[in-house]
Amino acid sequence: MPMNIAACANAAWLASSLPAWTRFRRALQEPEKTQHDILRQLLARNADSAFGRAHGFSGIRTYEEFRAQVPVTDYDTLAPWVTRIARGEGAVLTDEPVTRLLPTSGTTSGRKLIPFTVALQREFNAAIGPWMVDLFQQHPTLALGPAYWSISPAVQPSREKWAVPIGFDDDSAYLGGLRQRLVEAVLAVGPTVRLIQDLECARYITLLSLLRQRGLRLISVWHPSFLTRLLDVLPAHWDELLRDIECGDCPRAAALPAHVRRVASAAPQPGRAAHLRRVGRDDPHQLWPALRVISCWADAQAALPARDLQNRLPRVVVQAKGLLATEAFVSIPFRHLHPVAIGSHFYEFMDERGAVRLAHELERGISYRVLVTTGGGLWRYPLGDRVEVDGFVGRTPSLRFLGRGESVSDLCGEKLEEAFVTRAIETACAACRFAPRFALLAPENDRGGWRYTLFIEGASGEALAARLDAALRANPHYAHCRDLGQLGPLQLFHIRADAHEIFLTTAVASGRRLGEVKPQSLSVHTDWRRRFESVAP
Repeated sequence: MPMNIAACANAAWLASSLPAWTRFRRALQEPEKTQHDILRQLLARNADSAFGRAHGFSGIRTYEEFRAQVPVTDYDTLAPWVTRIARGEGAVLTDEPVTRLLPTSGTTSGRKLIPFTVALQREFNAAIGPWMVDLFQQHPTLALGPAYWSISPAVQPSREKWAVPIGFDDDSAYLGGLRQRLVEAVLAVGPTVRLIQDLECARYITLLSLLRQRGLRLISVWHPSFLTRLLDVLPAHWDELLRDIECGDCPRAAALPAHVRRVASAAPQPGRAAHLRRVGRDDPHQLWPALRVISCWADAQAALPARDLQNRLPRVVVQAKGLLATEAFVSIPFRHLHPVAIGSHFYEFMDERGAVRLAHELERGISYRVLVTTGGGLWRYPLGDRVEVDGFVGRTPSLRFLGRGESVSDLCGEKLEEAFVTRAIETACAACRFAPRFALLAPENDRGGWRYTLFIEGASGEALAARLDAALRANPHYAHCRDLGQLGPLQLFHIRADAHEIFLTTAVASGRRLGEVKPQSLSVHTDWRRRFESVAP
């Protein structure tokens, strides 16, 4: 990519983001007023929606009235409203039309569909703009070259025929309009790579595109293991990659559709290929000498993989992303902390005792669960994320992500929730005509990386592992992590007897009373193999 094109596009994107940055800086100093104004506007704009009429939005004047009249609304409660939207009904959760339904992980089902509106898009831009301006202020040379933003795989067509489209054709569509076109102008890897179904081919073309970009400045991925896995496969393809860079073509892409195949083609770069041969494949700093920042998850379960990535690229800044979800932006990186995206949505925070606080009422060192109300039609919606206040930017709290709730396992972004796992185990066991006396899914890590193991008591065939893996793939995030190799194949661990007793003993030893120990099908702990080895066959 010519340097001047990337620089001009970056400059235009930053210029378009400056008003949002200015508003955000002002909002950081007055979080209470900012949040009050956002709630008032959301209620006024959506008073004539079906949800607004059902909950008396037109008569709500204060937050206390809002809280009294609108209950906390989880996805199971929201699902019938979303179904009405999907079937084409208007003004259901919002007065504004829903342009897309965005898929994300579910609880009892494998998938949730989140309404996306123009108002929600504006709320996202109100967070992305300040984040990008702050990042480029800290690292001005980022503006001089291209960036790599990891791209979500294309959504598989649903068997159900809905009136509202599912998902986006391209991740940059979250930005919309001019910003979308400007971002696309600086991408080091074209968006059509997401249409490649073969994982090895997609990974190869991603590497090929990145190696062609000597001036690569910024990499943004979700989980750090996505990038480390990419680096891990580089040696096996090194000679082939250099040949394709030198010649400009890509024989691997020959079988792909023409509009996808174009992402693998470029002008021949014999000089770049010769340079890469000289520096070798082992030092990423030599491959991309201009690379300055990698943005990725770096808290909770992602902390260790992020540290490993930092060790591989010690001269690059690894920036921890804020708390970003399909449903909402909760916090963004800003001034070396992660303040609440205070100008985007309306936020509530529930402490360990169940008391609900507003953003300006949060206290340093206290952990909370997050509720959001958004322009997309989520009303007092629990995200399931736990955060802790680690400081303040102006008068707005900064949040450190602690992880999902106790019933959620999220090693690489798979977001497995216990209710969904329970149903997946039941489905797999029924298909195998097997009724286990004990079944617990838990993560494990060895030299091959992370994977899930089903610890079961009772004789079962090995087909159960494949059945369960298939059932878990109904969760698109789990399927994505498996396809990328971030999670290895699911395994079985057979227990001869006394599994439940060991489970109870472990719980009591951790300080829980026997009467408080409830059966569970999902654990986030990684030491169950050691505990069950004494009763393995």
